[in-house]
Order: sequence, then structure tokens, then C-alpha cells
Amino acid sequence: MTLPTKQFLESLIESKIITQEQAEKYEVDSLQKEMPIDEYLIENSDIDGEEILKAKARVFNLGWITGATMPIAPQALALVPESIARKYHLVPFELNDKENILRIAMIDPFDVQTIGFLQKKTGKRIVPVLSLKEDLEKTIDVVYTQNLSPNITEALKEFEPQVKTIHAEQIGQIIKEAPIAKIVKTLLEYAIKGRASDIHLEPQESRTRIRYRIDGILQEKLALPRSIHESLVSRIKILSGLKIDEKRAPQDGRFNFKMGEEEVDLRVSTLPTVNGEKVVLRLLKKTGGIPTLGELGLRGPQLKILEEAIQKPYGIVLVTGPTGSGKSTTLYSILSRLNNPAVNIVTIEDPVEYQLKGVNQVQINPQAGLTFATGLRSFLRQDPNIILVGEIRDTETTQLALQAALTGHLVFSTLHTNDAATAIPRLIDLGGEPFLISSVLNAVVAQRIVRRVSDEAKIPYVPSPEVIQNIQEVLGDFLPDQYVKNPQEIKLYKKPDSVLGPNAGYYGRVGIFEMVKVNRAIDKLIVKNSTANEIFDQAVADGLMTMKQDGYLKALEGITTLEEVLRVCEA
Repeated sequence: MTLPTKQFLESLIESKIITQEQAEKYEVDSLQKEMPIDEYLIENSDIDGEEILKAKARVFNLGWITGATMPIAPQALALVPESIARKYHLVPFELNDKENILRIAMIDPFDVQTIGFLQKKTGKRIVPVLSLKEDLEKTIDVVYTQNLSPNITEALKEFEPQVKTIHAEQIGQIIKEAPIAKIVKTLLEYAIKGRASDIHLEPQESRTRIRYRIDGILQEKLALPRSIHESLVSRIKILSGLKIDEKRAPQDGRFNFKMGEEEVDLRVSTLPTVNGEKVVLRLLKKTGGIPTLGELGLRGPQLKILEEAIQKPYGIVLVTGPTGSGKSTTLYSILSRLNNPAVNIVTIEDPVEYQLKGVNQVQINPQAGLTFATGLRSFLRQDPNIILVGEIRDTETTQLALQAALTGHLVFSTLHTNDAATAIPRLIDLGGEPFLISSVLNAVVAQRIVRRVSDEAKIPYVPSPEVIQNIQEVLGDFLPDQYVKNPQEIKLYKKPDSVLGPNAGYYGRVGIFEMVKVNRAIDKLIVKNSTANEIFDQAVADGLMTMKQDGYLKALEGITTLEEVLRVCEA
């Protein structure tokens, strides 16, 4: 069915995606080039691919889906060969056996001939859903070649006859059988290949959803039959040494997994939910080494401040930020830098994420009475030079850390605060005496992690005058000299159009940092018990570069995108 140009453009105008003037221009240009309006906009405009898809779906009154929101059921994928998917630009993504329905993402949901052919081939009632050609091609490349779904589909075929009813006495036998072991192995191998940091197995009413956290973003990759969930969880519990019959309380465990030369340590956490036990596996690489401070994204004056702070013979250096902002990695990088046979380094962590050669690492064990506070007290009798405390979270740990720094030790730790200046009032709030803090605090680092835009995929563009003005205002004196006189030369980079999904075009991550150096002026403010705002203002006067400014500079250099910086700095 032909897309009505005027109706389609009106839908975009109503959604405030384009103006009336732009619509008229696009209409004329598409006619001159003899191209359908949606194809013309994808190739010749900056309009988000998802917005084009939504507008098209509104015009036809159809459902729509993108590759990023398409959880692929292996059984659905197995019904349509890759050759047919490529020929007709379609992806089967959901199978409802009860109603005999197969949902398929297509370019043209009104292609009666193709739908009829698929119904005959699969024996299912086809429900078409609108998608875009480029998105479908990208999804086909991923789902038919990544070996995630095909491998699991074969395992499910072997397992299916046995999962109609699972009796309690059968569970021990079922979990040892090859199909479930194969599914778990495939899920883990895909996580390593895809650089995932976490795997989420989430039971829902009619399926088990599998999500991977890749470059900090959760992505739904697979949907499994709900009937195998208990066996899947039991298999993981056996691997991690957990109780199979305990389903009402959370449990924590761990195991190692090796694929080729790569080895990961998996931390397993189970949680009872209304639909069953949810399992999260955290992957910690045992191979690959610790990144250097430069590789983390530290450079220039910020790197100099940190270098000076960590070279002092005593004092405290704090790293702050929310969960998942890379604090532990930064601390490990610092310890790697300082680690040599002449110093005694001891750490107490929850948990020990990476093992460092030559460093004495201790994991807390509250059941045995080993906490951050008790461990830190014991450390002082171990003749340490450098102490790492995983987190300062209570009064006793705060006071012991300050005492350790006062008695000639270099102490590193983390705090959960949003910026560097707030860490100082937080320390006072946790029971630290202001005059002690001012005596021993060397520096405070605040950080976030942004995704790197792929060098191969990134696209340069000239931002709008409003964005250029915003860049000038945010960076102020940090704006590179080349742009001060010629702001029109400012160039940013973006990932490919989101028609390929919101995660396409990114590869790896880099930190953005904010560094407060504790000098005499800051010392005076600490002793006066000043607010975070007063400390921040003084730090800015001393030349502080904020995380947002650091992020903007990295966006100007093409390391990341402005959208990424705003995502983590203004969330």
C-alpha cells in the first residue's frame, strides 16, 4: 500500500518533529527525486528513524517495532529460514503456540502474497508489524549470525518433550541434562562475545526475558519459554553452589567460566519475584588487565591533580559517583600504578572484583564479623603503606579511615555522592571531624561513564546555533582556542541514525571526571563546615573542570556524543 505523503507529513508536524515549511520542502524534493516520502527522509534528513516509523504506523493504524525493542524468541526464528528473511526483509520475533500466532516485523504489512506464503510455510497465523528496511537488515545480520538463537533453538527442541510438567523429584535429573547446560553455556558465551557486564534472567507471566548490559545499557536479546525457567535457574544455582530448594529468600554465589583464552568470574544473585526467581549474573573479567589512568579518560590538569594526590606519602583520596560509574576500576588503576615490591598494599572490598598480583585483597564477610570497619582496624596492625577501603558507609569506617591517614597511611575509598564537592559534607555527616578531614584529604574525584562513539561509524555534523551557544556557555574558558574566534567551526559527531537501534554506533566506554584538589582555601571552608555549593564555587575559582565540561570536550574531540554526556550528567 502506498504511503500518502500529505497525511504522513501532517503526522510528523503534529508530533512537532518538523515544521510546515520543512514539510512543504520535503514534499517537493521527494517528488523531484521520485522517491517515497519515508525513504526520502531516511536518506536526506536528520529526522530520527524511529520517528519516521511511528508516523508511518499512525497513518496506517498499525503496530510498529524497532530492532532495539525486538526480543527474539528462538522458536519464532526457527520457523523462517535466513534466506526467506533476507529476501522479503522480515524478522519473525514472537510465537504464541496457544493461539497459533507468529508475529513478524515487515516493511510492508499489506503484502498479502508474502503473508500468505509465510502462513503456508509455517502453519501459523501471521500477524505483521511495521518496521523499517534498514532496521530489519541490521536485525537479520545480528539474530541469524550471532549463533545465540539458533543454538538455543536446537537445545529447546531436545528439551521440549520433557518440560510439559516438571515434578519436584525430577528436577535434579532435568538440570543435569544436556539441553539446559547447552542453553546456559550459549548465554554465557554470547555475553563474553558481546562485551556484556551483566546478564538478567527475568521470569514473566508467559516467558523468560534475557537481557544483557552492554556498554552500560540494558538490551533485551532473547525470550525463552516460561516452562524452562525453573530448570535454567537450578542449573545456574548448581554451578554457583546455591541451594536449589530455597526459592523464597535471595541468595548470592559465584563460579568461573572459560571460553578459549578468556576467563570470567561470575557473581550470581537470585531474587524471588511474583513470577519466579530472577537471576542476575555479573561478569568480571579475569583476563585483559587493568586499564591505565590515561585509558580511563583522565588527561591534562585532571590527571596532574590525581597524580600529585596519589604520590603523597599519606592522606585520603576519594572517588565518588553512583553505582556503575566505574569507581572500582579507577581505584584498581591507581593501585596498579602504585604497586611495587617496596610498598605493602592491603584492600578490603565487597566483593573483590579483580585480583591484583602483589596486593593483599580481603573480601568482607559480615557473617564472620569481617566488615569494612573491623578489617580496617586489623589492617593497621599489618604494617601497610597503602589501604583501599571499598566504601565508606558508616561512622566507624569514616573515623578509622581518617585515623589511618593521620598515622601516615595513604587511604583510598569510594562514596556515593553526585559530585566531588558534596563528598566533603557527606564525610562530615558520616561522623568525620572537619579539622581532621582538612588535615588528611588530598583530592576528591567524581566520575561517570559515557559510551564511546565508534570511529568507523561516527558521522560529523555542524550543530545548530542554539547548541553552539550552549557549548560556549558550558565550556566558558575551557572552550578550545580554535573555536573562541570561530565558533561556526564547531563540529560534533553522532552515531548512525537510530533506525539501527539506540545502541548502534557505540563501542566501549570512557570516563568523564571532576577533580577537586584540596588546597588551603578549600581547607578553610572544610573547617568552617561550609556547604557543598561554597566548596564547589571555590573549586571553580581554583580552575575546576566539571564532569559536564570534560564530557563536552570529549564530544568536541569525537570521543563520544553530546547526547551521551547529557544522558549521564542530567539524568
